[in-house]
Amino acid sequence: MATVLSVSGSPSAASRTSRLLRHLDRRLTAQGHEVIPLDVRTLPAEALLGADFTHPAVVGATELFARADGVVVGTPVYKASYSGVLKALLDLLPQYALTGKTVLPLATGGSTAHVLAIDYALRPVLSSMGAAHIVQGWFTLDKDITVHEDGTLTVAPATARALTQVVDQFSAALGPVPALAAAS
Repeated sequence: MATVLSVSGSPSAASRTSRLLRHLDRRLTAQGHEVIPLDVRTLPAEALLGADFTHPAVVGATELFARADGVVVGTPVYKASYSGVLKALLDLLPQYALTGKTVLPLATGGSTAHVLAIDYALRPVLSSMGAAHIVQGWFTLDKDITVHEDGTLTVAPATARALTQVVDQFSAALGPVPALAAAS
């Protein structure tokens, strides 16, 4: 069983990005992985913006990255790039915080004009941080994610199939899953 850190880089509490990640977390858990969610927006702004490497919340986040075998990084796309709150966290991590890790980059946005944000903005940063393997990421249009009043999530069928494929590829890249977990 691999340990997966699932990082939401959305600054919004009502984020489609965060909800989508938590939805995908359930699939990874069902495949036998331990999934640890991290919503960057819950870290103290003064620690992130003041580059306080010694703040307990930053130290804790750094330890979560160190503990993980794999990392899912999800972000909304703003101005053709990943979110500023995600950038603030990544800047506080050790230079090679992703060394030896498998990483799945995901992004959400309102327009297909931002579809390349993963490859041109996020992937280079993840690579520079030492990621051993960055699997194929996926960009999801906001219109393909429906959050219902009760908090449940529906993903458009074609998008759901594509997300299932990239999550399963990420899971496979993490290594073999114990037989009991694979059977469930």
